Amino acid sequence: MRPLNAKRAQILAFALSAAALVLLPLLVQQVGSGWVRIMATALLYVLLALGLNIVVGYAGLLDLGFVAFYAVGAYMVALLTSPHLAEQFAWFAQHFPQGVHTPLWAVIPLAALLAAVAGVLLGTPVLKLRGDYLAIVTLGFGEIIRVFMNNLEHPVNITNGPRGLDRIDPVTFFGFSLGRPLDLPMPWGDVRVASVTLYYWLFLVLVVASVVVCRRLEDSRIGRAWMAIREDEVAARAMGINTRNMKLLAFGMGATFGGVAGAMFASFQGFVSPESFSLMESVMIVAMVVLGGLGHLPGVILGALLLAALPEVLRYVAGDIQNMTGGRVDAAILRQLLIAVAMIAIMLLRPRGLWPTPEHGRSAQAEQADGLDPARGGAAGIPNSRSAGSASGRRS
Repeated sequence: MRPLNAKRAQILAFALSAAALVLLPLLVQQVGSGWVRIMATALLYVLLALGLNIVVGYAGLLDLGFVAFYAVGAYMVALLTSPHLAEQFAWFAQHFPQGVHTPLWAVIPLAALLAAVAGVLLGTPVLKLRGDYLAIVTLGFGEIIRVFMNNLEHPVNITNGPRGLDRIDPVTFFGFSLGRPLDLPMPWGDVRVASVTLYYWLFLVLVVASVVVCRRLEDSRIGRAWMAIREDEVAARAMGINTRNMKLLAFGMGATFGGVAGAMFASFQGFVSPESFSLMESVMIVAMVVLGGLGHLPGVILGALLLAALPEVLRYVAGDIQNMTGGRVDAAILRQLLIAVAMIAIMLLRPRGLWPTPEHGRSAQAEQADGLDPARGGAAGIPNSRSAGSASGRRS
């Protein structure tokens, strides 16, 4: 009966957590919609961190240009749902006089497909690069996309340059727009749900779906192949894994999450510009994955939530400290300093992340006591270079 009771307790805890996440914005919006907006933005960063975790955490490919896929999805939605193209091109206005009002069921697949193509295009020329060289090339790719969006105004105005694109349509779903508040009939009276709360619920559904996909990938043959490449690419190739295709698949799968998050960001904000996709955004997304725990979904989610909410919380603390110094310290610089101090403290106290995978925290003696030899693959059963080298020596 003990396993059955444990399963019931797990189901009950899951149901209570789901109810709390759904009802939380209804309570918070009574204080102010700004806090709900922070919560919704944090969910977008969770979506980005989950996508980057596929590339960095599972496949072990250090990608510092992940924000490029974020920008691709955002600009795709901005161009399709804003009147910019109709104002700039007469032929477009003739075919779409009312504009292209893309619904939600078309936005998500289009953003995922376009970002996946961009991910494969990035992954193809960098297949043989590793470590620092891969990081530098992907960093350059992210900056190229940002500069490209910033300068694609002349001779033909497509992205509107540094001024950005505005008047982006909100998300529509079967004729219902999330840009308008919703009145829910209740026994005690109508409850008005703010627009930002509706976006929060949409982002929550996308995050839950992404967690399910990532969890299934982690336990699949593809996920184990990625982890084998992460541990030792030479040994993985010797085992018969097509490392080239697996790397391209990792870049493409991770990019889809970034494209969908960018599409939701554009519809949520109603405005996009190149400044929203700077190098600092890429660094923050990487920091979310690393500080949370590489390859561990709960840790990645925790790191994304903390680093997404921390700057907004410190905004209030930085203002008070600025007043204490007589205004001699800039609040924005002080806020960045506090974020850096917090990140350094976390890395010193928890060098493997706030919530690392269970086997990362185990000692070699504990693994040997459980019958798991780290030199022969450890708990994950992934061979490393030492085991592969000894095996090849025996064969020779």
